[in-house]
Amino acid sequence: MYAIVDIETTGGEYNKEGITEIAVYKHDGLKVTDQFISLLNPEKTIQPFVEKLTGINSKMLRNAPRFFEVAKRIIEITENCLIVAHNADFDYRILRTEFKRLGYNFERDSLCTIKLSQKLLPDMESYKLGNLVRLLGIPLRSHHRAKDDALATVKLFELLLEKDSRKEVVRSQINSINTNKSTSKHLSIIEELPSVSGVYYIHNDMGDLLYIGKGKNIQKRVRRHLIGTDYKSKEIKKKLHKVNFEITGSELIAILKEQHEIKKNQPQMNKDRHYRLYPIGIRIDKKSFYHQLVLEQVRNNKDYLLVFKNGRVAKQTFTQWVKTYQLFHNFSTLQDPDRDCYVNKNDKCKDTCLEEETPQIYNQRLKQIEEKNKYPYDNFLIIGNGRKDAEWSFIYIENQCFKGYGFYEINHQINNKEKILNRMIAMDNNSDFRALIRVDIKKNKYIKLIPLGESLDNPH
Repeated sequence: MYAIVDIETTGGEYNKEGITEIAVYKHDGLKVTDQFISLLNPEKTIQPFVEKLTGINSKMLRNAPRFFEVAKRIIEITENCLIVAHNADFDYRILRTEFKRLGYNFERDSLCTIKLSQKLLPDMESYKLGNLVRLLGIPLRSHHRAKDDALATVKLFELLLEKDSRKEVVRSQINSINTNKSTSKHLSIIEELPSVSGVYYIHNDMGDLLYIGKGKNIQKRVRRHLIGTDYKSKEIKKKLHKVNFEITGSELIAILKEQHEIKKNQPQMNKDRHYRLYPIGIRIDKKSFYHQLVLEQVRNNKDYLLVFKNGRVAKQTFTQWVKTYQLFHNFSTLQDPDRDCYVNKNDKCKDTCLEEETPQIYNQRLKQIEEKNKYPYDNFLIIGNGRKDAEWSFIYIENQCFKGYGFYEINHQINNKEKILNRMIAMDNNSDFRALIRVDIKKNKYIKLIPLGESLDNPH
């Protein structure tokens, strides 16, 4: 049996939200057999952006029941059921939080239709409920209202059940709270962790920092440590006393922050992360008349065009650049006196080795490589998800150099340097960070890029 759930909340600080509306449809795998739909009085202020999004306001909820008045009905309709929701981590967390406030431990296995859709419908453009059901031709009347969102999720779930005729994918995606082998102490720690992107800090009983990690889902990532069988997981399980966390919203900020914190704090169980993520780099040495392309181990205080995790890929890229841009071997670290020059052997020689091609012309080709591997703008912001609703995150690049990250509310603007710096958490720039940021840009993982004018006062 399944209990297909959708919940609307007040918004606000994590784990302090209140429920404004709930819809539960009990489903036997073929049809709906029972339902419960109700507005709820959260006895909390509804955030303005949530009110605008859902259309639910405090006046509508004045005479609605409070959660404790409907708690028994929710327990009954979900009894022996698998909780199904679109973003189950959110809806299930909200339910557990409300019951916890009543002193009741509400436990059900759960299933997320986002994750299930990604497995069974891998070619969809978007997995947000509104977009997904539209693409599938499922009607959705009032998006962001519990009844209609839950009904759309019912239809989506029925489609997914048909796709997964053997129910093998469904079974593999069930998140069972009882399957982990953690102690009750560990379970209580896990329950306090959010199911969102961020960085977590594992401490022992003396308060010493043991490990720093990051994840798209902090709770799930820590749980994985506690059910793992490898040496590191066993050590964490043995020594863990407390877990602190910082929500970032943005996955890119999470990994930048993780790397920054590891290098700064040197936790004893992060030994594999004390060093560079990308140890091999390619740079241009401009000390001689004819500039040289250099492939080497990354060094401090050197600017690299690209950095790599392994030497094989680095050398392939290096060799390709030499061929594509007709570079002379002896002006690169591929120089080998016993080997024929590639451009000479292929009749592409510009007589650089005989110094019949001027340094200015030769160096211009290296300049092309340099320009191609820059950030898209000299000064710009990378806008991503924030830590909560109605908030954006930003990463600030100034003069091709990463400066730091920050957050701001959606209805505010940060369109000049003073406003950016006032909200920014500064970080040191390094080749690893540059590589991580470039990958994020290349994969279009950001919400938008905001190029800034040369004076950094006005966005274009």
